[in-house]
Amino acid sequence: MSVTLTEAAARHVTRYISKRGRGVGVRLGVKTTGCSGLAYKLEYADEVSPEDVIFEGHGVKVLVDPKSLPYLDGTELDFVREGLNEGFKFRNPREKDRCGCGESFRI
Repeated sequence: MSVTLTEAAARHVTRYISKRGRGVGVRLGVKTTGCSGLAYKLEYADEVSPEDVIFEGHGVKVLVDPKSLPYLDGTELDFVREGLNEGFKFRNPREKDRCGCGESFRI
């Protein structure tokens, strides 16, 4: 099982953690919500929990809880700029469908 991040995502996370002055990486998970059933959760992590599964890429740790891992296996986290908008983008090969508003997905 694996979760990866691009160089652009790693640079963004590293810059943000540096500005915050603390943090060990990002915590990635899923929650039940929306029209399609699941939504991604992403937050900066200040500590590693004992149950976390840890992936590392480009010097950045991605922490995933074991319950979310089956839904996230193979996911690549990217950071993209499109015009005036910027944000994280999830490339999940397990994703079968997204709701019309793009907030939730189905496996």
